[in-house]
Amino acid sequence: MSAADVLFTGGAVFTGTGRPRKGHVVAVTGDRITAVVPESEAQALIGEGTQVIQLDGALLSPGFQDAHVHPIGAGVELLMCNLTEAESAEQAVAAVKAYADANPDEAWILGGGWSMDQYPGGAPVRALLDAVVPDRPVVLSSRDHHSVWANTAAIALAGLDGSTPDPVDGRIEREADGFPAGTFHEGAEHLFNRVRPGVDADFAYAGLLRAQEELVALGITGWQDAMIGSLAGIEDLDAIYRRAVAEGTLRVHVVGAQWWERDGGIEQVTRMLARRDELVAAGTTERYSLGTTKIMVDGVAENQTAAMLTPYRDSHGHDTDNTGLSFVDPAFLKQVVTELDAAGMQVHFHALGDRAVREALDAIEAARTANGPTDGRHHLAHLQIVEESETARFAPLDAVANLQALWATHEDQIDDLTLPFLQDGAEARQYPFGDLVRHGARLAAGSDWPVSSADPMDAIHIAVTRVAPGLDAEPLGGEHQRLDLETAMAAYTSGTAYVNHRDHDTGYIREGYLANLVVLEPNPFSLPEAEIHRATVTSTWIEGTPAFTRTA
Repeated sequence: MSAADVLFTGGAVFTGTGRPRKGHVVAVTGDRITAVVPESEAQALIGEGTQVIQLDGALLSPGFQDAHVHPIGAGVELLMCNLTEAESAEQAVAAVKAYADANPDEAWILGGGWSMDQYPGGAPVRALLDAVVPDRPVVLSSRDHHSVWANTAAIALAGLDGSTPDPVDGRIEREADGFPAGTFHEGAEHLFNRVRPGVDADFAYAGLLRAQEELVALGITGWQDAMIGSLAGIEDLDAIYRRAVAEGTLRVHVVGAQWWERDGGIEQVTRMLARRDELVAAGTTERYSLGTTKIMVDGVAENQTAAMLTPYRDSHGHDTDNTGLSFVDPAFLKQVVTELDAAGMQVHFHALGDRAVREALDAIEAARTANGPTDGRHHLAHLQIVEESETARFAPLDAVANLQALWATHEDQIDDLTLPFLQDGAEARQYPFGDLVRHGARLAAGSDWPVSSADPMDAIHIAVTRVAPGLDAEPLGGEHQRLDLETAMAAYTSGTAYVNHRDHDTGYIREGYLANLVVLEPNPFSLPEAEIHRATVTSTWIEGTPAFTRTA
């Protein structure tokens, strides 16, 4: 064995699957892992120029990979009016006022991050914004990005009033006389697109670089961007990534999921294939690729647009006639997925309600029947409510369960805005991770940042405990839906590498793989389950080079 450039020693090694190895060292030469051997063989790997990293009991893991994230939008929001730190409606309004006062020359106040559970019925009203910014339009995305909050000036500029109908894929919250109250859900968000200013390309590029900095500091060395198209005033996310590749500023590897316009036709398949193949021909796909299509099957449960098999209830516990929205006709969805699958495209589904999950799996089944086995590695994200009969379908269909585990706990949004409006027994079907594992489903994991924190260790903590740190509550859905730590860690490393078609050189600590690594301290496997969240990133390595180091 020849001398390594870097040698990690003195800590356990999570290789991407199973329990961590103890008493082993990991050698890195150039951008690759060149040895994973017992400590007794370490001396042969140390030369005059070898950098020896003493882990001192910390855990060495493959770099995390996020299977469902929106970095450019998140980064842009960090640079705009950012409400993610607000813990109440009063704090959010105060933050809007502070931002408006600090930026008197901005014609519009844009940004987001408000939380639905801080407002009655999950719907903030225009009067709150009017009180602090009466003279400029304000449009702010919710934390989950399924609603926007607008003031009267923005509503007037958009030409909206009591006669404005709800779009077919959304809903306007209304006052007693029908005038918009200030909150616009799902497709109703787009009613401001005609008048709201776009995001400058340079500003969006700065947002990507800011987001990359944030994610790398959390140990994330690759991701799947869940919406490559236009987003929140950013005209073309693909162009932002291509610029980062061309300028050498994109340090991680990214799979872009091309956004399926739900009111568009089958001709979108041809356009997506052309964009994918253009990157292949350019030779940039090791850093950035476009071999995935994102299809949003339904909405979200807290605003009652998630597609359900049973009706939502009203505030008195009575059934309504609302079972949520299927944004793509199920028969057409089968056709679309079959054509994408035949062309070698992966499909990334937003499927949150139990009917949406069934429709997505039915579409994959139709593709399998028509095309036979493929290497599509199609995956369903969110999976809030899944019938037990459906969890058994994932493995036979080679469908991957893409978990956003941070949501799988009791908290105000689910306890106040979701569970009271669902049928009896729905709590037991919330985020059924344990059932998916028992039925043999392959797992990946992601954050949906900026909808929620991008920190993998926060999500892993909840995947294992089903209780947020510091919360005195029963595990959401029951103890049987918990994951063990090694399964949760694998979902965030080798599981997402599989989904991203990067398991040939990332997601594991193996000889010949890229040295994309993260050091966690304390070692989460040494902690009680209730303290897993204490494990934090002390350093992130990308292709053998330190990309982040925590300072004291």
